[in-house]
Amino acid sequence: MIAPAGVPDTRLARGIQILQSFGLVVEEGKHLHDVYGYLAGTDDDRLADLTAAFTDPGIKGVFAARGGYGTQRILDGMNMRDVRHSPRVFVGFSDLTSLIGRLWTGARLVSFYGPMVNWTDSRTGPAEIESLRSAIMTTAPITLTRDPAEPSAAVTVPGRASGTLLGGNLTILQASLRTPDLPDLRGAILLFEDTDEAPYSYDRMLTHLRRSGVLKGIAGIAIGQFTNAPVTPGQWTAAQAVQDRVADLGVPVLGGLRIGHGNGQLTVPLGTRATIDTAAGTLRVQAGVRAR
Repeated sequence: MIAPAGVPDTRLARGIQILQSFGLVVEEGKHLHDVYGYLAGTDDDRLADLTAAFTDPGIKGVFAARGGYGTQRILDGMNMRDVRHSPRVFVGFSDLTSLIGRLWTGARLVSFYGPMVNWTDSRTGPAEIESLRSAIMTTAPITLTRDPAEPSAAVTVPGRASGTLLGGNLTILQASLRTPDLPDLRGAILLFEDTDEAPYSYDRMLTHLRRSGVLKGIAGIAIGQFTNAPVTPGQWTAAQAVQDRVADLGVPVLGGLRIGHGNGQLTVPLGTRATIDTAAGTLRVQAGVRAR
C-alpha cells in the first residue's frame, strides 16, 4: 500500500481490513504516512515507495492509499523494465490514472480502476467490495450494466463496439497529453469519469482531446460517473455537454456506468478486451488476471 499522490487519512484502517478479508497480507510503504505540503511525502520518497512496490519480489499487488494530486510528478523516475520483468496487480483511480496509463504504455500492464484503500463504507458497500475482490482475484469476466440513476446515463449513441478498454479520470487524461502516460487510443474503448467539474469543464476537456487528435480512430466510449456536477437552470447539464461533444464522433457511446468517484463504485480492468452494447446497456470486460 503506497501513496503516490495525496495524504491518506484514518479511513485506511477499514480498507486494510477489507484487503485482509481477501486473504492478503498488507504491507505499508515506508513513506505512507509522510506529509509534504499537500503531498504524501517528497517526490523522491514517494518514488522510492512506488519503485519498491513494483520491484520487491514478495509483492503480488500494489494498492494506492488515495488519490488527490501528485502522481504525475514522480512517473518519469519509474523504470518500466522492472515492471515488465515482474508484473503485478495495481489498483487505483482518479489521480492514479496517470500511473495506470504509464504502466500500459511502458509495460502493457493491465491495471484495475477501482476503490483505493482510503475506504468509505457509505460510498462502497458489500457489492463494491465483492466487485474489487472478484476483479483482482478471479479470472471471471466482468459485466457492468447501465444504471439509469447515474447522470451520465443520459449520454448515448447507439451501437456495439469492441476494443481494449483504456482511460480513467478525464481531467488526468487531458493533463497527460504529450506525455508517455496517455495511451494510444486507436481501436480502443475510451472510458472516462470525473468529479466536481462543471458542464463547461467536460466540454473544454473533450474539446481539447478532440483538437489534439487523440480521439481519432477510437472504437467507442464508455462513460462512468459525473460526480458532484453542478446543475444550473436553463444551461446544459454535464450529460448534455458531453453528448454534444461525442455524438458526432461516429462511434457507440454508453453512459451510466458505476465507475468513478460516486456511490456504488465498481472495479474494472484497464488494458483488456471490452465490448459495449448500448441496446443491452452493458460493458463486458475480459478478466485482468490469469490463472496460475
